[in-house]
This record gives sequence, C-alpha cells and structure tokens, in this order.
Amino acid sequence: MPQLLLELFSEEIPARMQAQAARDLERLAREHLGKAELTFGAVGTFAGPRRLTLVVDDLPTAQADRTEERKGPRTNAPEKALEGFLRSTGLTIEQLTVRDGVYFGQLDKPGRTVPVIVAEMVEAIVRAFPWPKSMRWGGGALRWVRPLKRILCLFDGAVVPFAIDGIESGALTEGHRFMGDDHAPFAVVSFDDYAAKLRARYVVLDAAERQAIILERSRAVCVDRGLELVEDDGLLDEVAGLAEWPVPILGDMDASFLDLPAEVIRTSMRVHQRYFAVRDPATGRLAPHFLVVANIEASDGGVVIAHGNARVLTARLSDARFFWTEDQKPGAIESWLKKLNGVTFHAKLGTIAQRVERIAALAIEIAPLVGADPKLAGIAARLCKADLASGMVGEFPELQGVMGGYYVRQESGDAIADAVRDHYKPLGPSDNVPTARLSVAVALADKLDTLTGFFAIGEKPTGSRDPFGLRRATLGIIRLVLKLDRPLPLKHATSAALQAFKGVAGVGDDDALIDDILAFLADRLKVLLRDEGRRHDLVDAVFALGDDDLVRIVARVEALDGFLKTDDGASLLAGYKRASNILRIEEKKDGVSYAGAPQTLPGSAPEEAALMAALATAAPQIDEAIAQESYTDAMIALSKLRRPLDDFFDKVFVNDPDFAVRRNRLLLLSQIRAAADRVADFSRIAG
Repeated sequence: MPQLLLELFSEEIPARMQAQAARDLERLAREHLGKAELTFGAVGTFAGPRRLTLVVDDLPTAQADRTEERKGPRTNAPEKALEGFLRSTGLTIEQLTVRDGVYFGQLDKPGRTVPVIVAEMVEAIVRAFPWPKSMRWGGGALRWVRPLKRILCLFDGAVVPFAIDGIESGALTEGHRFMGDDHAPFAVVSFDDYAAKLRARYVVLDAAERQAIILERSRAVCVDRGLELVEDDGLLDEVAGLAEWPVPILGDMDASFLDLPAEVIRTSMRVHQRYFAVRDPATGRLAPHFLVVANIEASDGGVVIAHGNARVLTARLSDARFFWTEDQKPGAIESWLKKLNGVTFHAKLGTIAQRVERIAALAIEIAPLVGADPKLAGIAARLCKADLASGMVGEFPELQGVMGGYYVRQESGDAIADAVRDHYKPLGPSDNVPTARLSVAVALADKLDTLTGFFAIGEKPTGSRDPFGLRRATLGIIRLVLKLDRPLPLKHATSAALQAFKGVAGVGDDDALIDDILAFLADRLKVLLRDEGRRHDLVDAVFALGDDDLVRIVARVEALDGFLKTDDGASLLAGYKRASNILRIEEKKDGVSYAGAPQTLPGSAPEEAALMAALATAAPQIDEAIAQESYTDAMIALSKLRRPLDDFFDKVFVNDPDFAVRRNRLLLLSQIRAAADRVADFSRIAG
C-alpha cells in the first residue's frame, strides 16, 4: 500500500528540542490521519540537526465514500426554512424522508484523495507545531524553530503539491552540509531511497543509531590509548543531536589542570564545550584528555580539530582555576554569607540569608529525629548556601553544593562538608539519596522549607504548572525518609517548618495548611509507589488511618498489597464491603450508629457464635502486631476472619425479625469492620 514521506528541512534545530519534536510530529500526524478516518500502518519519525522526518506506511489512496444524514426543519415549519435546507444540501424535496414530523436528507459524500488530505495536514502541523521557542524570518508570518528551507512530501512516490508561505513541496532534500563531493539537492522516491541516499551523503538519520556510533567509537578511541570513557547519557543525547555524521576525536589537555576538582573539569567540558571526560582505568582518576564529537571526518584524522578544541578548553579551565583560587582566600565564606543578605529568594519569602536561618532552625529540630547531632546540623545548614555567592558557582551554577563541600571541608570537617555537598540531593528520581544522618537532616530541612514556604504563600502546584519544583522537592523528602528507614513524624516536621512563616502575610490556619501539605505528600507517594507497581488505592487506605510516618505507611501498603493478592484477602475484602453496606443501610434507616460489643444471645446461630469467637481471638492479635509494626502478622491475624465471615453470610440472616437478635448481629458486623479498619481503611480499596 502507498507510503507517505515527509521531511521538514531547516537550519539547525537545537539538540535539546529534537526528541520531543519527533514525538510531537508523530502524535500530530496520528491525530490528523485518525480524524480523517484513514487507516494506516507503521509510523516512524526521525529528528536530527537539520531535519524532521515522518514516514507512514500502508495508507489508502482515498477516504472511503460516506453517506451522511442531515436533519432538516419540521414539516410544519415556514416554507423558507425548507427552501434553505434544500439549498444547503443540494437535494430536492422528493429526495427527503419524514420521521416524526421532521425532514431528513441523505448526502452521498465521495471520499477525498489522500494527497489532498496530506497537504492540509502538513500545513496545519507546520503552522501549529508546539516548539518551546520559535522564530520568524524574512517578511513572512510563518514561525518555526529555525528558518524552514525545504519541504519534501511524497505519497506513493509522487510529490504532494502545496506551498506554505512560499515554500513549495517537492521531492528534493540535502545531504551533509560539508562532507561529500556533491552538495547539490537530490531527489528521492521512497523512504528506503531517502535513507540510503542520505547515508551515502554522510547523514545518519536515526538518532539512536547516531548515539550507538558515538558510544562505540568513543570507547574504541579511548581503548586504543589505554583510557576509559566517562559515560554520560545526557551528554550522549545532546551530541547525537549536534552531528549528522558523528566522528569522535580524542584530544589532549594541559595535565596541570587536573589539580582542579574533578567536578569542575567535567562540568566545564560538558556544559561549555559538550566534551566527554576521560579517565585512567588504573587509578579511576580523570586523565589529561577529552573526547569531542565532530560532525566531519577530517583528512588529518582530527588533529587540527583536537588542537583547536584543546585551546578553547584551556581558556575555560583557566577561568575555572582563577575562581578556584579566589574562592579559597581567607574569609571568603564569611563574605559570601553576608552577600546572601542582599539576594532575594522570593519576594514573599525573604532573602536567601533568611531562608538559611529557617533551614538551620529546622535542621536543629529534625536532627534528633533522624539520629544526627543538632549542633552540627545547625552549623552545616548555615553554611549550605554560602557557595551561591562564590565565583565558581557564579560561573557553573550546576556545581552549587558541590563547591560548598570543597570550600568548608578544611575548616569544618568531613561530616559538615558532606552535608553541605549533599543537601540538594536527591535532585531527581535517578539521583543518589544521601544516607549520612547529618546530610539527611540538612537535606530534609532544605526541602521542607521550600515545600512549606510556597504552600504558605499559596503557590501550590497545579496540573500544568510547578514553577518552584515542589513536586521534585516532595519526592526528595519521601525518598530521604524511606532510605533513612527510621520513624519520622512528618506532621511534626511540617508544623515545625511552618512556624517560620507565621509573620508572612496571607498565611492561613496551620492545621489546614498541614493537611494540604500532607495530602500533597500522599499524592507524591502514590506516584512513587505506582511507578514501583503498587496500587494507589492502597496508599489512600493506609493514609486514611492518620499515620504520618512514611516508613510505616509503605510497610503497611506492602503488607496489604501482598494480603489482597491471596484468596483470603480477596474474600475478606468482599465480606468487609458487604458488612459495610449492610451497616450503612441499616444505620441510615434506624438513625443510629451501631458500635459496641455483641453478646452471645440464647438461640444464636452456630456461625454467629463462631464468628464472635474468631473475632475475640483475632482482634488482640491484630492490635499486638500493629503495635510491634509487624504488618504482615496483622494481615495473617485478619485472614483468620475470612472463613467464619463467609459462613456467617451464607447461613445467618442479619435482619432478623427479633430486634435484639438483629441489633446484636449488626454490632458484630461493626466489630468486624472496626477490626479490619485498624489495619487499613478497607472502604477505600477498589474491588
């Protein structure tokens, strides 16, 4: 079946935008083709430095013919209404039918050809493409990430004719900007032809293939020199978007720069120059080399390219050495702390210096809860933001915290230096979580101050906006606490953090704010556990008990998850819901709440007595297991109610005509419900 091939050829597309652009192009194409009711096969998209490509297989040549029913006026409507309907449809009155006093007409619509649909689709996609940033050029109104030069659009090997702001579609594209003998545009007839001719002209179309080439050849270049590549997935993604024909080249740098911190060297290489660092496999330390990915195969093997890049790197590292030297002068840290008084954190939340004081007070409060020394926690917290005023962090913001750790280590010792270095961690879902107690205290204080501060001034995240990174901060809090594996009452910690915002205008009731913050924490925990395969309704069921200790909550969720996967768990959940439904109906009807201990009445059914006996045995076992935080044992004790509860519902009529018997049985069901609810709020569990 016919194939659609589209290429949007432009000036250089920023590497950071390419992957999303490919996803957006596929999404928009699928939406438009689906809206046109076209069937299609595989859809592929490719992004590179100068082109976005779409290929769609197995399209039909035209839409299917359709019959559309159009509703007209009522038969007793004015004559002009009927005339207007006939005029708009092109039908005669003889072609209309009447149902329930209303005219109806059938319009036969032949399907449009796919090239016509594709032409409209491409123009709509180009004009509304969701680039994060776009530009206009010349005198036109069209916006694109960079000036759009060509549009290649073929359907079944033939050009789909259209023009967008003077750019006419065609069958031509271009190869590598520099490499090859012939730089003239060339024609293609299909995707296979297109990909083959591009490769012959030094263009690797697929970003994943470019990444594989870079990684494989970079490793080989390093091995040839007895070195090891310092791999960096983020940098690999970026450089794959900078080169259509990637060629890794190993360069040499001045070995004297190796006395700089490794993070400084790597950051300078990565951020400013897009170089990979190289290490000596024997020592594990950085080697005086770098690896640059060129977009050309040089005739000299890359000697000149390596030399030029080495000169640029030398200039960058010379600047870094200057900052490193200046930052270590006596009294530098004290001067930075004073500067923080003049740096605003947020208009409503004060300066960074004020934020530091809040973090210090909170770190001192939290320290005993996590097993850290409060005095050291206060010292580390007061130093944790000092490096924001340093020259090195001014040049390399990515090194905040890291440089602070270096600068305070000599004066304050390793524990405080590690806490300063690690207090931003974890920065994301894949970042390491600090485990040193002092580091955890300062990191929690930092993130709790951020979370509670912005909640206090009403800057809560929405579905589409989180400008202050509160979701990331909250996920960091959760991961720190879970990694700590030590009880930490978050309600207490949140309340302590909010005390610092008492004087902030607009701060509302503490209890309401705390509830909002804990609910937000619960939502983030649900996301985390869901990503790990846990059910979000189980988190709701456990959170409903009012516990604010994440370690206990997760332990309960895991035990509950395991229990509900068993036959006993599934059956008990069904029995619980049946008991709850009966109680809800009867309590509403009677206008009372059934709470209290049932009794063994004369003539009680054997199944009723058996359930009471099972409950009398299980309830204290459940309470003891929960007190010892042995939630699996609590589930085992709860499971012992499954069989007698099933027998009770099979053989016993709850709403007995005898009022005393009926009341006693409802009390028994309320006790069953209460026993289960000590483990989790089963009413919140789906199923």
